[in-house]
Amino acid sequence: MAAASARTADAPAHIPVLLRPLLEAVAPVSGLWLDGTFGAGGYARGLLAAGADRVIGIDRDPSVFAMAESWAAGYGDRLRLIEGTFSEMDRLAGEPLDGVVLDLGVSSMQIDQPERGFSFQKEGPLDMRMGAEGMTAADLVNTAGETELADILFHYGEERASRRIARAIIAARPFTTTLELVSVIERCLPRPKPGQSHPATRSFQA
Repeated sequence: MAAASARTADAPAHIPVLLRPLLEAVAPVSGLWLDGTFGAGGYARGLLAAGADRVIGIDRDPSVFAMAESWAAGYGDRLRLIEGTFSEMDRLAGEPLDGVVLDLGVSSMQIDQPERGFSFQKEGPLDMRMGAEGMTAADLVNTAGETELADILFHYGEERASRRIARAIIAARPFTTTLELVSVIERCLPRPKPGQSHPATRSFQA
């Protein structure tokens, strides 16, 4: 059983780009660490391998813990997984921490899942929620006023054509899928030249 657990813990894992610089910056690694954006578990596994006594992994997306079941048990009491947000880390950890890791933003794992609705390149429900609760992107684009939509696109997506896109959204709604929204945005902006980003990039960033 111990050998099986060890093999599970050593299974191939996603390695975050900044893992090595992090470990070099905080070496020697020891004590209790908190990974506030657990995701695929790359930072948590890296910290444990580098010498952390224990790691607490927090994520608001419950699906990441289901995906981690195949290897997380191999670390026993050294790895504790909690559904929640990093803004609650003090309460969720419940004990002093020696270090905290936050890898902010939408993960490639979420973008690659069409059913999550984050990608403008794949058909999926217009969801974009990090967890299972709260307002979906469809709820927002189908109910918000033109000014509110334009402000969101401008302030959070830095989209200069925000007002034009907002007017088009109001005229074309309701929306249920990502590509329905993408089609409207594409009609509002010039066709990109080779090497330029997709017209919907800034809107989906918002």
